[in-house]
Amino acid sequence: MRIPPRIVSVTALAAALFIGGPVTANAAPVTHTAPVSHSVTAVGDICLSALPSQAHDTLDLIEAGGPYPYPQDGTVFQNREGELPKQSSGYYHEYTVVTPGSDNRGARRIVTGEKNQEDYYTSDHYASFDLVDHGC
Repeated sequence: MRIPPRIVSVTALAAALFIGGPVTANAAPVTHTAPVSHSVTAVGDICLSALPSQAHDTLDLIEAGGPYPYPQDGTVFQNREGELPKQSSGYYHEYTVVTPGSDNRGARRIVTGEKNQEDYYTSDHYASFDLVDHGC
């Protein structure tokens, strides 16, 4: 998320705040364009019914405790990309969502958050996530 630069007239602002005068555009503007130094986590949402059928299969396997089709399933997800809300190590676990026609694991995953029982879906190998809404 980028914050657009703001143009502020210091003289006009001081007049409005301290003197009660009108804010005018006659004073020379001061442009402040300080870069944002933190990353903003942006997670979308997706209805359970909108997930591909293979994601439903993965969620069923997670609920049953396995067995999983890949040895990496159930391992700790490190959140190195920083796309998910920051949590302590070991909070998130990842599971493969089978991609038809792919000869490897593909890019689709379900990532679970253990404490709050949240499920996140990614179709682009962790570039973006959607929180699964189980109510729709």
